[in-house]
Amino acid sequence: MSAGCGYEEGAAVLVEPIGKVQQREVTAATEHYRQQAQDIYKRRFTPVPVLFDLAGRTAGMFKLVGRRGWIRYNPWIFAKYFEENLRDTVPHEVAHFIVYELYGTRGIKPHGRQWRAVMEHFGADQGVTFDLDLEGVPQRQQRTHPYRCGCRLHEVSSTRHNRVQLGVGSYRCRLCGSDLAYVG
Repeated sequence: MSAGCGYEEGAAVLVEPIGKVQQREVTAATEHYRQQAQDIYKRRFTPVPVLFDLAGRTAGMFKLVGRRGWIRYNPWIFAKYFEENLRDTVPHEVAHFIVYELYGTRGIKPHGRQWRAVMEHFGADQGVTFDLDLEGVPQRQQRTHPYRCGCRLHEVSSTRHNRVQLGVGSYRCRLCGSDLAYVG
């Protein structure tokens, strides 16, 4: 079996996440780009925390809550496409971190000119999405909730259901125009 191959569940072979050795390699690459940015911009950037807790179809994400930021990587996608993600995803996410450190968030587009400039300095591909086969990579499944309108039954996402329950949202059927009512 090659790296990234895993165990079977039913007929599908599930990918196993990268281990500690590869996580250290990804963390070192992240640090390399942060150091490179310090040389380019002639200023110090605080080390960015790196987590390997991202799931689903996203390979990486710069997460910002308040003034605290960190980078999250998907260990299953990295396992399946390690070299590609080391080359493309790591500089992509570090560039988001650097843009935040340089400019903040006000008036800054996620993949705008500032981000593209950092990516150019890194010599990295400025593509923002990938189209790789994710068979075997665990996918998040959002729970749905049953709602009824005047003409049929709808399955509403947990996000929308929670908004309705909190009284901050309501939804109408596109076909009959009547309000959706929770069935559960």
